[in-house]
Amino acid sequence: IVKRLPKIELLYIAGLYHDIAKGRGGDHSTLGAIDAQLFCERHEINKRDTNLVMWLVEKHLLMSSVAQRQDISDPEIVRNFALEVGDQLHLDYLFALTVADISATNPTLWNAWRASLLRQLYAETKRALRRGLETPVDKHEWIEEAQQTAIDQLEYLGFGEEELRELWANVGEDYFLREKVEDIVWHTQAIAQHRNREEPVVLIKESSEILFEAATQIFVHSHNRPHLFAMLASVMEQLDLSIQDARLYNSDTGFIFYTFFVLDASGKPIADDVQRLDHIKRFLREQLGKDDLYPEIMRKRTPRQLRLFSMPTSTSLTTDINKHLTVLEVITPDRPGLLARIGRIFYRFGIQLQNAKITTLGERVEDVFFITDNQQRPIEDPELCEAIQEAIKKELDERAAA
Repeated sequence: IVKRLPKIELLYIAGLYHDIAKGRGGDHSTLGAIDAQLFCERHEINKRDTNLVMWLVEKHLLMSSVAQRQDISDPEIVRNFALEVGDQLHLDYLFALTVADISATNPTLWNAWRASLLRQLYAETKRALRRGLETPVDKHEWIEEAQQTAIDQLEYLGFGEEELRELWANVGEDYFLREKVEDIVWHTQAIAQHRNREEPVVLIKESSEILFEAATQIFVHSHNRPHLFAMLASVMEQLDLSIQDARLYNSDTGFIFYTFFVLDASGKPIADDVQRLDHIKRFLREQLGKDDLYPEIMRKRTPRQLRLFSMPTSTSLTTDINKHLTVLEVITPDRPGLLARIGRIFYRFGIQLQNAKITTLGERVEDVFFITDNQQRPIEDPELCEAIQEAIKKELDERAAA
């Protein structure tokens, strides 16, 4: 992409100016764009190129934010991003600047998972721009195409269409919007062939070539019960696995479809270690088979440097009107048992977790949870919203100080 940029110097200027206004008060992206404009004018750079540099400085956080905090498998999210970008030229420059920014900020932040998210967003946006932004994707058409393609593949394996549609009848639309066809086939075949439908199904595989082996995928199909997400988060931590993404689907029959993308302690996908993969599957099945799913929070002590220098937890709650969800953002220092503790609070307040975007930036996490109440409605009571946020802050900050 960099090799085909028409004027590489414009990328260099944007790189030099993207954070220049940090610490001056106000929005550093907007202030930096003004500084970049003055530089370009002093050096007699033409208006079109000046506008591109200013746009890059002003929008330099946009692509990483969308890729890491939003559901980029949703065609509407991709279309909105494509509308902001406008054309292929702006997409190419922004992609190059985003990769450079993350890599240069802290080399440990750049890993295969972040690379895969940005590549996926780039590829889907490129496709949207080629298709034309005036012709948005019809979600029902997208869902039907995914289902029919999966049916074609599963019929070849001996399954009937009626049997498959019955199995999918109570799974929400999001499952077919967000999961890839090859994974839908993989999940469905395993569930249909499972002898005892009451027992959990646990599957593990390395990510497909589409994700560039960015993370290890773990799929869980089980009865939905209190504390389930908190328990699974706790078990992942006990297994030394770091959750990068969690996709959660509830069905009307009381079963859940959970897809986790995880990395090991070194920040890499699990290698082809058959013994370890078997141990993870066996341990997950054992824990899911217990009557009491109250999670055993990791008892590791918070590192001393985090206790001394950590910032207080900050939270925000907003409503996504289009998706009928509440969006909870939690920014806090990383620590043992973090997701399990948040999961416990969700259970205490009767919150249903619909989706989660887990982002670890060095020693800080910026997690986004998409939640509803027990009736699958957004949480809009101001007092309840405040109580949820206060409970999270108290739980995380008091534990960190211990």
